[in-house]
Amino acid sequence: MPAITVVESDITTLTVDAIVNAANSRLLGGGGVDGAIHRAGGPEILKACEVLRNTSLPDGLPVGAAVATTAGKLHAKAVIHTVGPRYSRSEDRSGLLRSAYTRSLAVADSIGARTVAFPLISQAFTAGRRKMRSDRPFQRFARRRPRSRRSHWSHSTRRRQN
Repeated sequence: MPAITVVESDITTLTVDAIVNAANSRLLGGGGVDGAIHRAGGPEILKACEVLRNTSLPDGLPVGAAVATTAGKLHAKAVIHTVGPRYSRSEDRSGLLRSAYTRSLAVADSIGARTVAFPLISQAFTAGRRKMRSDRPFQRFARRRPRSRRSHWSHSTRRRQN
């Protein structure tokens, strides 16, 4: 059964096989975790994202999807970019959030990553509405994951200190 370790740390300083980026659909950097990963990883990550935008993802990365690029100067082999949903009072988007986590794990598996660091995806989505808990996709994934595979997934969150 896979092990899930929760670590409260700066995700850009972790030594893992892959770091998941809570990206925007443009894949061209931004604020928050996305900006921190691009700054720490250097221009190689942006260049890889630009290649994706100019080839296979001309309209950007859809919400709930995931794609891997180089990790640049980070202590990882790859960055897995995923786009989480924005909160909506009129529509249940929890399936899209679950998809962002599970597709990130599927991409990690496809590139052979055994250790993966996750930020809190769609933090603004979960902050105002406690009905939607971002750790539920992990709990569901851990229960369904075949026991024969030995993996170690690291879930990293960074919380604001008041």
